Amino acid sequence: MRSKALLLVAMPVLWVATLASAAGAIYCKHRARELFIQLEALNARRDNLEIEWGQLQLEQSAWSTHAFVERVASTRLHMGMPPPKDIEIITP
Repeated sequence: MRSKALLLVAMPVLWVATLASAAGAIYCKHRARELFIQLEALNARRDNLEIEWGQLQLEQSAWSTHAFVERVASTRLHMGMPPPKDIEIITP
């Protein structure tokens, strides 16, 4: 009689535990998929930023070439080399 009463209590408890375990597994799988999607989006953003960084480095190297600096100095800033007679060499 006692084992029958224990069985009547244990069956619903086991049933609820099984349902809770299944719900937990489903939630964990869903959350893992969400996190994976976020990770892939972040990886794609990182890749795009690395490409942009490389392009900016190329642009910076092009802006700092001697010929470019000379051209900007002469056209925009109206700078030029002084005539040789105006150059003075100072020694310490």
